[in-house]
Amino acid sequence: MNIGEAAHASGVTAKMIRHYEHIGLLRPVPRSDSGYRLYTDTEVQALRFIRRARALGFSMERIRTLLGLWEDSERHSADVKRLACQYIKELDEDIRKLRSIRKQLQHLAMHCAGDKRPDCPILENLADDAGQDSARS
Repeated sequence: MNIGEAAHASGVTAKMIRHYEHIGLLRPVPRSDSGYRLYTDTEVQALRFIRRARALGFSMERIRTLLGLWEDSERHSADVKRLACQYIKELDEDIRKLRSIRKQLQHLAMHCAGDKRPDCPILENLADDAGQDSARS
């Protein structure tokens, strides 16, 4: 099948398929005599795998590792689980940081009059070096 058909079958755009090939996430495929890429069901399945992994937020490097594990018949599920658990820890930390940012912004918004006066604690906090430091932590 050509790249358009592979894109349709996998749910990945032709542009992203080319990108995945360019960065080595997807192996180069053979080409027809006229130079068109020729995809098989194997590549389409790999593209679906990549699409699902991206939907879960995995980085390209982790997807590369996961693809390698998926294609390795000698793999150990412990390796896959370890990778997933590490990512879960990172997600938990990201969630903690986002909750902290939300709490700080909510506090600032509650103390902003939101009227025609020029003073605004949100802007004051953004302009304050100490406020910037507290937003990072």
